[in-house]
Amino acid sequence: MARRTQGTSAGLDRGRIAVAAVALVDRDGLERFGVRRLAQELGVDPMSIYHHIKGKAALLDAMSEAVLAEVVAAVDDDASHHWEEIARRTAHGYRDMAYRHPRVFPLLVTRAQTSPVAISALEELVTAMREAGLPDRTVADAPMVLFSFLNGHLLARTTEEPSAVPAFDAGAYPAMAALTPLMTDFGSLTEFDRMLDTVLTGIKDRATG
Repeated sequence: MARRTQGTSAGLDRGRIAVAAVALVDRDGLERFGVRRLAQELGVDPMSIYHHIKGKAALLDAMSEAVLAEVVAAVDDDASHHWEEIARRTAHGYRDMAYRHPRVFPLLVTRAQTSPVAISALEELVTAMREAGLPDRTVADAPMVLFSFLNGHLLARTTEEPSAVPAFDAGAYPAMAALTPLMTDFGSLTEFDRMLDTVLTGIKDRATG
């Protein structure tokens, strides 16, 4: 592809650049990602990208915002506004996004998510929790509890190849061996929902305790 000279807009904007960056990382991984490679993909001079996004760190944030916007876009406007349903559909949308973009997903775990799309999603959740009468202490802790689970669980599930549960030596590890039959659904939606139930039940118990 012929490269446009510096200063030629080539129809670039922040959104188009972010989408192209996500596609590039989806294909080649974060370890190979750079502004020059992105510029080659877009057929522009690297400085054309810097005109819209000021540096690689800002570009990584724009990529995070782009994939989070997919989570928001998938939500049905007529869906329930009860806090637990908001948490569940957010969690499921987040999981779907992580599996679509497993090579981009580490950015959401390792970088602070302070974009308007991220904060708006949290605002919807905590507003619903307060309207339901949950204590502010519980509400303040809930996003960290929920996303600590989501990030840890999904990072493990999307960066590791599914593998068989190890055969624990029943003599040395009797408890682990006894539980092995319950660990065979690693990475499944059933496992995810079961663990999500545990998290949400804990939040509800905290609110009423």
